[in-house]
Amino acid sequence: MNTFVGENKNTMSEHSHNHRHFILYKPHGYISQFIYEKKRTKKKLGELYDFPEGTMAIGRLDENSEGLLLLTTDGMTSERVRGSHYEKEYYAQVDGVITEDAVEAMRCGVEIGVKGEKYTTKPCEAERILQLPDWIGEGRRIRDERHGPTSWVRIVLTEGKFRQVRKMTAYVGYATLRLVRVRVGNVCLEGMQVGEVIEVNEL
Repeated sequence: MNTFVGENKNTMSEHSHNHRHFILYKPHGYISQFIYEKKRTKKKLGELYDFPEGTMAIGRLDENSEGLLLLTTDGMTSERVRGSHYEKEYYAQVDGVITEDAVEAMRCGVEIGVKGEKYTTKPCEAERILQLPDWIGEGRRIRDERHGPTSWVRIVLTEGKFRQVRKMTAYVGYATLRLVRVRVGNVCLEGMQVGEVIEVNEL
């Protein structure tokens, strides 16, 4: 079902309306913004590529997360891709060996906090990952193995609450140590390098 980044170029519309669209493999340690007005210095998206004026991230990945981030100069495209009919797929490395019961709880929906209110997440796809794909890469060193085992879980959402995946795994008792978004709709991270930007005609 996945359409990899390299295949996107063959299905582009000829009617881009002068807007520009980008696919980014966001590294860990960057915020999904172009402007940060608080005192602490943050690494921003504009340091990765010379994006045109008016470029916006479609949704966000927090500073400690990595993976697929789509960007556009078109507000209508941003609104469409953020909709519930676009799946967002994540790989989460968690503290400890996650159980099938914990994964099933996330599939059915768990209670998280959203803007100070309790919220039950929508049913979703979730499964343990027994063998991580090579293209995920090692990423930054999480911790020394002497501190205990870790495991990976795949989660596919049709919603995007603030820090949702991290809150979901925490609810079932497993803190997320590393989070990688690997797919948005039919655009997949596979084949990209960390920090790479690809410009496409449409998203």
